[in-house]
Amino acid sequence: MRTLCASTLIGEFFVIGFAGLVAMQTTDMSTATVWTVSGIAMLLCVLLCGMLGRPGGVQLGWALQVLLIASGFVVPTMFFLGACFAGLWWASVHFGRKIDEAKARFAAASEPEPDAA
Repeated sequence: MRTLCASTLIGEFFVIGFAGLVAMQTTDMSTATVWTVSGIAMLLCVLLCGMLGRPGGVQLGWALQVLLIASGFVVPTMFFLGACFAGLWWASVHFGRKIDEAKARFAAASEPEPDAA
């Protein structure tokens, strides 16, 4: 699961950076404000990659997805892109867990049986 979720977060890192460039040109917000907010969100993406194995990591990822969708109020295209990444996040969590379960079953099945001697 961690690999799929981390891939989604790295993709979001770049999208947030590009959205910051768009926001800088199309809004009345100061450059410092745009890059402070974008920088914090980008840093959160990177930090979440390392927190995915810890309790609450996936939930923080969901919070990031909500914030990404809400950024559509500043850059309207982000409503669509945020929804796309929320779908990718769901798929990463859902299918990542299934892959982890399948790996565990395969590892248990290929484990040699102990000798009865």
